[in-house]
Amino acid sequence: MFRFKLGKGIIAAAISFSLLFTASVTIIPQNVEAAYSVSKANSIISKGKSYWGRPYVYGASTSTTRVFDCSSFTKRLFAQQGIYLPRTSKDQAKRGYYVAKRNLKKGDLVFYSTSNSRGKIAHVAIYAGNGNILHTYKKGVGVTMTKMSKNFWEDHYKTARRVIN
Repeated sequence: MFRFKLGKGIIAAAISFSLLFTASVTIIPQNVEAAYSVSKANSIISKGKSYWGRPYVYGASTSTTRVFDCSSFTKRLFAQQGIYLPRTSKDQAKRGYYVAKRNLKKGDLVFYSTSNSRGKIAHVAIYAGNGNILHTYKKGVGVTMTKMSKNFWEDHYKTARRVIN
């Protein structure tokens, strides 16, 4: 009889341990960072660079790659990776989740105010790593890479969002 009780106790302990281990694996929420895809980020940046120098035109159509404005540029690049963004930088800034400037990763959307926007979001760029943003702005500049630490961009930085999954 003692062996029977001991055997039952061992089996019960094994089942309890098994359930505890299984439950702990399924109860722990997925790490948000695990969803981030480096390959998608690199593809977005690579494709964006292929449009180097394409002219900037405010209000450019999202159906062309001959010209871009900042948000048509990001909308197109992210859509090619299955990530659909709204049309304007202001609305794009509401997608994904907040990322602190010190935690930026390639492919994060970076938002700025402009000289005419009274401190409100009016420009979007893509963080390309090493303190650089890939974006398009200003007639005569077009698609380019800029250091975030340049005076204008440093002074007009607003926020960043991660939308890559």
